[in-house]
Amino acid sequence: MLQPLQLFKILSDETRLAIVMLLRESGEMCVCDICGATSASQPKISRHMAILREAELVLDRREGKWIHYRLSPHMPAWAAETITTSWHCLREEVRQQRKNSASSC
Repeated sequence: MLQPLQLFKILSDETRLAIVMLLRESGEMCVCDICGATSASQPKISRHMAILREAELVLDRREGKWIHYRLSPHMPAWAAETITTSWHCLREEVRQQRKNSASSC
């Protein structure tokens, strides 16, 4: 079960925070789009996604050679509220980040 300290440690990493905010904004994203929006390499994003999956913050699905991620609807309500509150503070930056990135898929 996800604990507050674990969530805050996860979100304290700039890349993971960006990924979670992008998923909160978009609903679902392909790894290639996450890479484009964060300007990070695929191996780096995959490493961070493994941490988010292990904490049960994200779910994934495979479509051909691409993996798509979304925030888990099964995370504790307090964690979802924390993410939503953070997104409200950062949403303009997140929207600009998405707008400036081009789809790589």
